[in-house]
Order: sequence, then structure tokens, then C-alpha cells
Amino acid sequence: MIGDVPNVESGQEFSTRRLAHEAGVHRPLQAGICGTKRTGAESIVVSGGYKDDEDYGDVIVYTGHGGQDGAGNQVSDQSLDDSGNAALVTSYLEGLPVRVLRGYQSDSPYAPEAGYRYDGLYRVTRYGSKLGIDGFLIWQFRLEAYEDTPTPCSNQQPELPTAPDASVVPGNETPERVTSTVQRIVRSSAVKRQVKAWHENRCQICNVRIEVPGGSYSEGAHIRALGSPTTGRTSPATSCACALTATSCSTPAPSSSKTT
Repeated sequence: MIGDVPNVESGQEFSTRRLAHEAGVHRPLQAGICGTKRTGAESIVVSGGYKDDEDYGDVIVYTGHGGQDGAGNQVSDQSLDDSGNAALVTSYLEGLPVRVLRGYQSDSPYAPEAGYRYDGLYRVTRYGSKLGIDGFLIWQFRLEAYEDTPTPCSNQQPELPTAPDASVVPGNETPERVTSTVQRIVRSSAVKRQVKAWHENRCQICNVRIEVPGGSYSEGAHIRALGSPTTGRTSPATSCACALTATSCSTPAPSSSKTT
């Protein structure tokens, strides 16, 4: 399942990975990436398994899978042929959301004190390769939280000033908690994939096809307004494939699977 899991909210905690598995948040009991090249990545676990990971709360620089020994040292290069890495590439190319689970093993300031915590949906916004700390090629994926994904709390408190400042507002030791509801339009990723496949990721205006490591990239763009009166209706007849920007296309999608 790509995207939200029914009856699971951001911030929900699980004492073990088994419970996260049973809830459908992250299905593998060991692997850090769940997904395949065909489907994209369902979820990842940020649990300190790779030295090069970086966690900034609403932005994560996540190291791909592969090339480690039993002690957690990188002993060989990583490859995009690895199913987990290929899944994250697909999530980037298709613009698919990825569920993020943080584990207590991580030294991240955003890691839970115990067990695991589901921290909502993130998007893969960039990826690339570099030499890691251990001197081998690694692939890293930058994930950014969606706008309605709450930023997780940090477990590192800022240093207090040495002397009190009379101008500082004292704050509230028992802050009030309120419940809020967020609405967002749920797009059909199946329609977007179908339109991209029709045109083999080529722009319908300029016929450009952008090749990147692991595949080719294009955007699925609406050719009818997202607001009133169409209210963002998503169907093959209202979408097109665009290799450049999602706002430059105005050519209607074909009624068949042929590229025009």
C-alpha cells in the first residue's frame, strides 16, 4: 500500500517492529526499505543502520541499501539495481509518497526514546551517489515531509541561558492541546502512471525525454483547472505527460494509448 495506512496517525508509536508490521506501516521485519522498482517504496525505517544518514526532522538524507558487513561497515559499493534503492528511485520518478518510521537505535535527535514511531508521509525530492564515510560508493535519497506532515519533536533540548532575561516570556508549563483536521486532495497515481506510460515519459509539447540514473523522468500535469468548476478531477482525459514543468503543457491527452 502506497500512502496513508487506515487508522494510523502520524506520531503513533510501536514498541516493536512486529507491531509496525501488523499495523501495515512497514511490512519487513528487518529490511529498512519496503518496495520494489515496479511499485515504488512503500516505507522506510530510519534506525541508524547507515553512518551517512542525516536527519533534520522534516528533511531526511537517507542512505540506500547494500554493501555492508555484519558490523555495519560499508565494504563495497551500493547499486541502484538493489530492489530497495530502485524502489526509492521509482518513488522519485513517479512522485509517490513514502511512509517514514523512526527507530530508537538512531542517534538522530528526532528518534523516539524507545521502540518505533510512525512520522507520516515524505516525498523523495532528489537522489545521487557519493563516496561514503567508509570510502565506498553509496546512493542517498533526500526525503522531505509533506506540508501536512507534523514535524517530529526533538529529544535534544536547547541550552538554557546562564542568567535569566527579564524580557523573556515565561511560557506555559501545561500547554493546551487541540485537535485539528487537515483536508488534501488525493490524486490518482494510477492515472498518472498510465498517462506517463502512454507517452513513454516524453513531453507532449517538445518530445523531450529526460534520462536519469535508474529510469526516465516526467511529470503528470493537469490540463484542466484544479479549482472550480472541475475541482481537480483526475482522469486520463484531464492529464498530460510533461518532461519539463507541470505548468507548461496545454495539449490534451489522447483518447488511445498512441503517442501524439
